[in-house]
Amino acid sequence: MSLMTKSPYAYGKVAVLMGGDSAEREVSLASGGCVLKALVSAGVDAHPFDPSQRSIYELVSEGFDRAFIILHGRGGEDGVMQGALEQLKIPYTGTGVLGSALAMDKVLSKLVWSARDLPTADYRVLEKSTYNVSECSQILADLGGTVMVKPSHEGSSIGMARAQTEAELVKAVEQAFVYDDNVLVETYIDGPEYTVAILNGQALPSIRMTSPNVFYDYEAKYKTDTTEYFCPSGLPMAQEKQLARLALTAFESLSGKGWGRVDAMRDHDGTFYLLESNTVPGMTEKSLVPKAAKQAGMSFTDLVINILSETLDEHE
Repeated sequence: MSLMTKSPYAYGKVAVLMGGDSAEREVSLASGGCVLKALVSAGVDAHPFDPSQRSIYELVSEGFDRAFIILHGRGGEDGVMQGALEQLKIPYTGTGVLGSALAMDKVLSKLVWSARDLPTADYRVLEKSTYNVSECSQILADLGGTVMVKPSHEGSSIGMARAQTEAELVKAVEQAFVYDDNVLVETYIDGPEYTVAILNGQALPSIRMTSPNVFYDYEAKYKTDTTEYFCPSGLPMAQEKQLARLALTAFESLSGKGWGRVDAMRDHDGTFYLLESNTVPGMTEKSLVPKAAKQAGMSFTDLVINILSETLDEHE
């Protein structure tokens, strides 16, 4: 994939929005630090900006020309920051207000994908205000006996758990309600997990992840060295293309733009099931999107510049 060739001066003064006050703050700071380092190394006038510690209006008063959003989770990945930047008329990287809000909400994502006849696991939605613990036994039976429990609006597998008994499901739901008023319970897909990075309308090579943990959880993503990543993923070419088409369609269905990542699982029959779409994925040099970009022949710095280049319109 060719790099968009622009002078580093074309971007003006760039704010790398990082940190924030979501449950994914630490991950965002790590991602933001890597993005900032890459931009500066490319000659871009880039500066860190933590909206949890500074007023968003300082972006205007300090003369920032555009923003690289690397805020994970609520307040940065859910359309809130995108809406604020729209009001301030500051160009920003990635997906817009609607697409960010849709992708951040796992329940709405599944509703959109179901309406498009895209494959996603069977599920139930539990609302904190109406939830009754007596529902758990029937939900477990309806969804095949093993389920995944997920807060609707969290990322990085925060608040997620697998449940195989009624007692485990009750505990998992209660824990998920700590993070969100809406909880998604879905049929557990027993098979390998894949992710497809998307950059400017193209799917990058897929990655397969394996972990000795119960599932690819927060610890497996950020805390241990036991997780293995395979890129290329080992899929036959026909299935690689199938997964790429599915990921692109899923991303575009949620109004995704610019760059992102779509996660999926494959059952023992070879069927792919969509898990979620990420509009601001992790961007440390060990994160999944940079791994896929490297496999496609792109350095981390080239990847970051490609993402930022989308903020330049034809008039600039």
